[in-house]
Amino acid sequence: MKITWLGHSGFRIEMAGQVLLVDPWLTGNPAFEGQDRATAIRGATHVLLSHGHGDHAGDAESIAAELGIPVACIHELASWLGEKQGVETLGFGKGGTIALGEVQVTMVNAVHSSSVDFAEGPTGYAGGEAGFIISGEGRTIYFSGDTDVTMDMQIWQDLHRPDIGILCVGGHYTMDQRRAAYAARKFFDFKTVIPCHYKTFPLLAQDVEELKAGLPGVQVVEADVMRPFEI
Repeated sequence: MKITWLGHSGFRIEMAGQVLLVDPWLTGNPAFEGQDRATAIRGATHVLLSHGHGDHAGDAESIAAELGIPVACIHELASWLGEKQGVETLGFGKGGTIALGEVQVTMVNAVHSSSVDFAEGPTGYAGGEAGFIISGEGRTIYFSGDTDVTMDMQIWQDLHRPDIGILCVGGHYTMDQRRAAYAARKFFDFKTVIPCHYKTFPLLAQDVEELKAGLPGVQVVEADVMRPFEI
């Protein structure tokens, strides 16, 4: 399995013959500036969106249209993208699981907010915020999306036992490093944690030293944008 950070909360996950672009905000992303967009999206098979905010979903329509691939997300956001933007979508809901080839993706709860805030005209309801459990090749990833700590995390550990956590850690809009480390220790048994949703803006945390200090014995991967790593 190969993972590439696209900056902010965006990831390219190559797993079991699929190439998933998760929250691939590229246009206007300060962390992605100067990077090669074509390389970032090459060969992608699906886009996964955790919610409708522009710093997660702003490039979904253009990528899906360019590559002719579906966007998988919560039903209401899928309906908006399909009806208003004309792209193929896979709408599902929290607790639901879809099969993308040999990869299983389960949508789980997150605590944040969600609206279409990047299109012209008034903002629209985007169906609620979510995270994902992504399984393939005998590995399981928990992608938190934008969230705070929730007791639901204990259920996902019991049901899915993810060994990799991709966790928002930047604070202000999401849980911060202290809270993310608490969640990882309290509810999960991660072997690897990959922080995201930090460094993009001055309001967010600029490093992950507190996260690393809070997770002794866990591999914390400080990914570089557009530098793939294998797990």
